[in-house]
Amino acid sequence: MAIFDIKIPSRLAKALRLPENNLRYQQGKVLKRLLKKARFTEFGQTFRFDEILLSKNPSKKFQELVPVFDYNKIYKDWWHRTLENKPDVCWPGRIKYYALSSGTSEAASKYIPITNDLLRGNKMAMIKHLLTLRHYHSLPVKSIGKGWLTIGGSTQLKKEQGYYAGDLSGITQKKAPFWFQPFYKPGKKIARNRDWDKKINEIVEKAPQWDIGFIVGVPAWIQLTMEKIIERYQLHTIHDMWPNLAFFVHGGVAFEPYRKGFEKLLAKPLIYIETYLASEGFIAYQDSQYSKGMRLVTSQHIFLEFIPFNEKNFDTDGNVSEKPEVLMLHEVEEDKNYALLLSTSAGTWRYLIGDTVKFVNKERAEIIITGRTKHFLSLVGEHLSVDNMNQAIRQVSQEMNISIPEFTVAGVPFDSFFAHHWYVACDDGVDKEVLRRKIDEKLMQLNDDYAIERTSALKEVFVDVLTEADFMEFMRQKGKIGGQHKFPRVLKGQMLDDWQRFLKSKMESN
Repeated sequence: MAIFDIKIPSRLAKALRLPENNLRYQQGKVLKRLLKKARFTEFGQTFRFDEILLSKNPSKKFQELVPVFDYNKIYKDWWHRTLENKPDVCWPGRIKYYALSSGTSEAASKYIPITNDLLRGNKMAMIKHLLTLRHYHSLPVKSIGKGWLTIGGSTQLKKEQGYYAGDLSGITQKKAPFWFQPFYKPGKKIARNRDWDKKINEIVEKAPQWDIGFIVGVPAWIQLTMEKIIERYQLHTIHDMWPNLAFFVHGGVAFEPYRKGFEKLLAKPLIYIETYLASEGFIAYQDSQYSKGMRLVTSQHIFLEFIPFNEKNFDTDGNVSEKPEVLMLHEVEEDKNYALLLSTSAGTWRYLIGDTVKFVNKERAEIIITGRTKHFLSLVGEHLSVDNMNQAIRQVSQEMNISIPEFTVAGVPFDSFFAHHWYVACDDGVDKEVLRRKIDEKLMQLNDDYAIERTSALKEVFVDVLTEADFMEFMRQKGKIGGQHKFPRVLKGQMLDDWQRFLKSKMESN
């Protein structure tokens, strides 16, 4: 039984569009709202939104008339005009905010449009998320009213000609409601800082003044902050400083590789709450304490579609085909990988976000993130996903009693065939050969295709053990320090070349 129960007034439930059983009906309503709002835009006129709305099956008509877009295509055809301050391009009005998102493999920043409608939808989804805490068991109620330490992007946005640009977390905090300010840490002054090292150091200095109940952010930066606080004040655990710390709200990357190192810093278990908040919108959240995945936001501001992630729809580099097979929410199957398409209240239309997901409970629209469309390894048909890699690292970490907070993998030529080269961050003492063997064994257990190819064209697995600081330094040199940036789990192309040069330079300097 839940520790407390709140009966939501019917008027509030309707305003929040709390989940109903009929997901297909919910998504149909969302699509119609988006189409009605944008029908007089250039995009809406070009792709005949009025005709879609009048059709017997708007969802199917929408798929017939509107093409699938990746970032390069939608930016080249449409979004670049919004950066020139042209109104009513893909969404009514001018775009005043852009979330800068470089992903994990591209050098140039992507400008993702952010509208007040999108922020409003995100906010409503966040409120729904908070309300799900009423279902949690043994909930530490007193911690809910304590401080929320959010380590995110700078709220000091870059002012361009007619718009502002920065991290989505910075934009969100800048527009946070007044009633949240007393709970919000580290406060406006520190949050404005664009220098991540200085921001972390300022948080460490202020830490004794706060009573923190929630920490929110990407695992690597939260862990680094807690380590610095423990070292600075000679503590045993972070709970010596913040005894009421009970919740960790995380997202962006899989938490499992960080868990062992993270939990060494705690005196008591935390309640972990996973979220899927991308620059394009608040997509999903964990809505119960022991759920396997996150529940998609289906009734608010995002229309979802799914492309089966297979050779028919994607090439070997992860590029989508010209006319892929696309499914709606009610058409998907459990335990299959799908690339995610979003249409949102920011003029994002049938947009390939780049993530792959798998349904663990279709009835509840519950998913896990399995990787990226361009972050997988299939040199010879091994079809190795980021989810496979995360699971293998988690299992090996537990067996060897070590912490592996970061890793990345590259496919390389080897003796006229191929090999996988792993680069693993581990500050614990570890036998590299044992680690290599165990990773290989776990992957063969997790992935039948990988096991088959290890007996044929995938001839070898190499492992280099580095420090976590090495990974952080590379990201710092690339200008990708901060909450929006994650180290890519698979290295290809220019990023792989840069990484190899970085390691060579490091060896020469030593």
